[in-house]
Amino acid sequence: MDVLRIPAAVTDRLPGRLGATVGAAAGAPVVSVVRLHGVITAQTAPVPRQTLNAASVEKVLERAFAPDRLAAVALVINSPGGSPTQSQLIGDRIRRLADESGVPVLAFCEDVAASGGYWLACAADEIYACSTSIVGSIGVISAGFGLDGLIERWGVSRRLHTAGGSKSRLDPFLPEKAEDVAWLNGLQEQMHERFTGWVRERRGDRLKRGGAELFDGEVWLGERARELGLVDGVGNVHDVLTERFPDAEQRPVEQRKPLLARLGAGSAARASLPGRPGDLATEVLSAIETRAVWARYGL
Repeated sequence: MDVLRIPAAVTDRLPGRLGATVGAAAGAPVVSVVRLHGVITAQTAPVPRQTLNAASVEKVLERAFAPDRLAAVALVINSPGGSPTQSQLIGDRIRRLADESGVPVLAFCEDVAASGGYWLACAADEIYACSTSIVGSIGVISAGFGLDGLIERWGVSRRLHTAGGSKSRLDPFLPEKAEDVAWLNGLQEQMHERFTGWVRERRGDRLKRGGAELFDGEVWLGERARELGLVDGVGNVHDVLTERFPDAEQRPVEQRKPLLARLGAGSAARASLPGRPGDLATEVLSAIETRAVWARYGL
């Protein structure tokens, strides 16, 4: 008896569970492929940019784990990191969905899976990287500007009033205080312990070394990362999935765009709205910060 095979491009456009059910009716197992690309941040902005946060990936992750004949979920990660909290929220959500579905999760590092990007990779049961992938950066970083000298030069005085001695720390318009730096260092140490604990929990005895070399914020290329136990193998998503699941349909699961964006009306509507100087400044600073995060890894 002939079996009607419905292309993934069709079934993936059907709403929610219906698309998963129709696709599964073709009889072949499914490997969902999800791209996690961008800086990890809770911030959203009117101008679209490639960022990741728990809210933006929730629906696409749910759809990735929805097919009835699901054999595995593949995460294709290209991220220099960002928010520790958003990294944890996304990682925890991946693990909950994986536990509920009972299928393996494989992560594939592309250009970079560093810092929060590697946190996401550790949510998978297995991690793979290309030989040229940048992997690691298991550390915590904070950055800012000191503008006290600039405003003093222009004759501007900073007026700041608080109730509570700890309400204002590391104000960029005031000279840096040693006690504020000590407080920040303590906070970073706590976050670093949580990060290293997550890596040890997820990687276990696959880590070849457990000391300072792994957890001092260093990065490595794919082959060295494999030797250290940070990844399980060197390879790309297509080749590994084809070898591991030869009979499965590799089905990309992408984030759906809003209706206006699909019709091309979203950008036109935004262009017709008068912008405020504050909005423009925020967008420029956000773009600079995003670019700076990628630039840490030469990208």
